[in-house]
Amino acid sequence: MGIFKRKNKKFDYKPRYYSGEGNPYQIEHKFDKYRTSVENTKGIKNKFTKAIDEYKDSENKGFNKTILIIIVILTLIFLYIIDFDLSIFLK
Repeated sequence: MGIFKRKNKKFDYKPRYYSGEGNPYQIEHKFDKYRTSVENTKGIKNKFTKAIDEYKDSENKGFNKTILIIIVILTLIFLYIIDFDLSIFLK
């Protein structure tokens, strides 16, 4: 069977209407160049520390009061649904 041995063909495909630089088929998130936590890190500890470092370096360092209000309202709604007695916190 050595007679029919042949190599695979290699194609050098270039898109017809693409005139930019780089690989047009590389999928990249639009915020990847601004983040540091999207790098490949192994282990959950490294991922967590990178995310905390990114949060510390971010411009928005204040706590969002709207998020806090929404969390409190949803917690109270949940406690009302399960019929939780809030009088245990009062004397």
